[in-house]
Amino acid sequence: MIFCHGYKGFKDWGAWNLVSKQFVNNGFIFCKFNFSLNGGTIDNPIDFPDLDAFGRNTYSQEVLDIGRVIDHLLIEFENQIDTNHISLIGHSRGGGIVLLRASMDNRITSVITWAGVSDFKSRFPENENMLKWKKEGVMYILNGRTKQKMPHYYSFYEDFIKNENDLNIQNAVNSLTIPQLIIHGTKDEAVSINEAFDLKKWNPLADIFNFDTNHTFGSKHPWTENQLPEIMLKIVENSIYFILNNKL
Repeated sequence: MIFCHGYKGFKDWGAWNLVSKQFVNNGFIFCKFNFSLNGGTIDNPIDFPDLDAFGRNTYSQEVLDIGRVIDHLLIEFENQIDTNHISLIGHSRGGGIVLLRASMDNRITSVITWAGVSDFKSRFPENENMLKWKKEGVMYILNGRTKQKMPHYYSFYEDFIKNENDLNIQNAVNSLTIPQLIIHGTKDEAVSINEAFDLKKWNPLADIFNFDTNHTFGSKHPWTENQLPEIMLKIVENSIYFILNNKL
């Protein structure tokens, strides 16, 4: 199981470590990682010290990162990984990324989105804001937790336009031939539940579960409890059940 964090996220956000333990306790090899340009560093993987890297990130880069992580795992743990069963979970923006990777990588045998996005293009600014971004070459997004002004270089949009067909989540979902699970909160304030319904519409064979919860399933950062929120535990259990019952 390979877990992919979302926008302004990182592998140790909130309760992700407890999520990892829950999967491991159920017999999974579980890998979570920071995307290469998420803004973290080896010395500080949490508080985005490398804002230039964050600004240079692209959707294309994140899709490539997953492939590189799989390559590394298959070499580093050659005799420990069951290569017939490699699953992806993506949260939020990471949900869109794992769907793109799953549609193009035949090593992946199932894919799960937690509060996953269904479209990237609609998230770009429009009209005057887009013109301003192009003229200035950078726009800034406030990180509510760290209070950093996080840059997005205009090259982010240029890369999307250049690779728009390959970054179309609808096309990716339409082409999926592996089991797909969609999990979303009905009270999600960041990614509308309508995006989960879109994913289901594009792949009628996908399983979908909606929970009465928010975007992060009742968790927050930092998470100081020694157990998962009740809703998140149910989501993990549903995900485990899905994978074990869809082994090819």
